[in-house]
Amino acid sequence: MRKAFFTALVGALLALPSAFAHCPLCTVGAAVAAGGAAWLGINTIVIGLFIGAFAASMGWWISKAIKRKFIPFQTPLLVAFSFATTVWPMLPLLSDARPWYISIAGDYGSWLNRTYVLNLFVIGGLIGVALVSITPWLSAKITKLRHGKMLPFQGMGLTFLLLFAIGTILQFTV
Repeated sequence: MRKAFFTALVGALLALPSAFAHCPLCTVGAAVAAGGAAWLGINTIVIGLFIGAFAASMGWWISKAIKRKFIPFQTPLLVAFSFATTVWPMLPLLSDARPWYISIAGDYGSWLNRTYVLNLFVIGGLIGVALVSITPWLSAKITKLRHGKMLPFQGMGLTFLLLFAIGTILQFTV
């Protein structure tokens, strides 16, 4: 009986034409995952990297789902909107502000020297958006270098490889 139920369930899921995500639900899920990562000791810049990549992926996905162009710069605006509605609600939970002092010349009080406050979660999120946004271009360049041949799951693998590499570097340097 269990085997028949499981087979029917898998068959029904495979028969669906596509899956649609619910953005607030995804945001809550990402927040729970980010909270778990923070509890495990992952730096907030790395959490921001993956949350920003998730937000950019959702923005790109939504822009491709909309078949007509209604406004100029529709895709970048949708990616920015997805980033804002995913990252900003998490700021009270995952904010990590650090000072960054820039000394060009003179004393601390001079107009050339300033201390800026950087939020590492937001910076990581912006890096994640940039990585997800340049991956299709990199994938196309790799395909061109390989004379039109693509590796299996090339775009997804490249995205995960870049996120993992940059996340590892950020985890151990920041």
